[in-house]
Amino acid sequence: MIFKEDRLKEAIRRKRPGLLRRGVVLQHDNATPHSANLTRQWLQRYGWEILPHPAHSPDLAPSDFHLFGPLKRHLGGTAFETEDDLISELRNWFDNLDVDFFRVGINSLLSRWQKCIDLHGDYVEK
Repeated sequence: MIFKEDRLKEAIRRKRPGLLRRGVVLQHDNATPHSANLTRQWLQRYGWEILPHPAHSPDLAPSDFHLFGPLKRHLGGTAFETEDDLISELRNWFDNLDVDFFRVGINSLLSRWQKCIDLHGDYVEK
């Protein structure tokens, strides 16, 4: 039986050969499912590193500060007939994003973390 978590590891192995040997670093928002004992044990089993992330901090989550705005603008005003149509459009949008889009989002984490440190953990606007 393959657990959902094992499928994640397999997907990383297939899509990013060599990444598992170099080590995986995950960032998540400390939501209960992410910080549960079972999840922590699973991550520890694979030796994956978790970046510290304060709870309820969308200013430090790349999906919140970098991804959702452009996605909202792309989908804005579009009505989809079916869920499959929406999924198809999302896949198409993600497939056509340039690698630099992701690089900019990840690289901006450094300055956002520094701002958070400088502000003693307060909210980072931009």
